[in-house]
Amino acid sequence: MSIYDYSVPTVDGGELSLKEYEGKVMLIVNTATGCGFTPQYKPLEEMYEKYHEKGLEIIDIPCNQFMGQAPGTDEEIHQFCTLKYNTKFPQMKKSEVNGENALPLYGYLKSQQGFKGFGMSVKGMAMKAMIKKMYSNEFLKSPEIKWNFTKFLVDRQGNVVARFEPSEDMGKVEEAVAKLI
Repeated sequence: MSIYDYSVPTVDGGELSLKEYEGKVMLIVNTATGCGFTPQYKPLEEMYEKYHEKGLEIIDIPCNQFMGQAPGTDEEIHQFCTLKYNTKFPQMKKSEVNGENALPLYGYLKSQQGFKGFGMSVKGMAMKAMIKKMYSNEFLKSPEIKWNFTKFLVDRQGNVVARFEPSEDMGKVEEAVAKLI
């Protein structure tokens, strides 16, 4: 299977086939509107505006699995993002990224890029401490999504080339995107 064999549910009840993005660079992000990382919508939108015409697609998949930080309906989430952050990239239906109800796409993404840690930044160390307190050590070692705003970068050939945890500096995310554009 390849990334292009997957689809994600859209807010209008349809499905977005990732085959539509073949030949493009994709950044797939599980998001939340009530999270400490929610301000990442701003650099995500800036990246989208800067690189979209050159082939970048950002796929925003709201997820309420982490402390209920994506409350509300799909429409309420969309209104929040467009009004507060002026987002223009496609926002999908709120979905799960871990567990038995996770989107099949996320099983594939996690199989391609497992969890490698939160890094040594202050945010990274805080994330590690919080996750360790909330979950088992086994969860911390697993490929599962640990929190909102985990990002997967897919190159133009459909390879999942990087995984960025929410604590990763957004400048580094943009550097990785720019190299693929």
